[in-house]
Amino acid sequence: MATTRKSAKSSTPADESAAGFTDIERTAIKERAQELRTTKQGRGKAADESAVLAKIAEMPQPDRGMAERVHAVVTANGPDLSPKLWYGMPGYAKGGKVICFFQSPQKFKTRYATLGFNEEANLDDGEMWPTAYALTEMTEAVEKKIAALVARAVG
Repeated sequence: MATTRKSAKSSTPADESAAGFTDIERTAIKERAQELRTTKQGRGKAADESAVLAKIAEMPQPDRGMAERVHAVVTANGPDLSPKLWYGMPGYAKGGKVICFFQSPQKFKTRYATLGFNEEANLDDGEMWPTAYALTEMTEAVEKKIAALVARAVG
């Protein structure tokens, strides 16, 4: 008498594939691939900035207001930085490499927005230093901290 085996229920969330990427992560990867294709097509700095501003305009409030302020502070304090999309979020590059980026909490369904810095940023400080900062509110003090970080990152 043959017995039939039932497969065990997977403990993997419904939006996670066998490769381990969630739907949100796969969307970000596809956005990044499109950004790279667009870059190869040689779209200019003005088009890149327009794409960043359009992405910011799509964000719900209060994220939009925060992203607008971050954009203004970064572009004012990092004149060598060029706005460009990075994984579907506003990024700021120098020499083609993204130095810093804003990430809306809606992007990966997180608790707060973040301002992140990549390894090209000149923020090294001893054996350990932060590479991302949680943003819950844009105050004058926060804007001053961001301005200082950006100036240091590109300096």
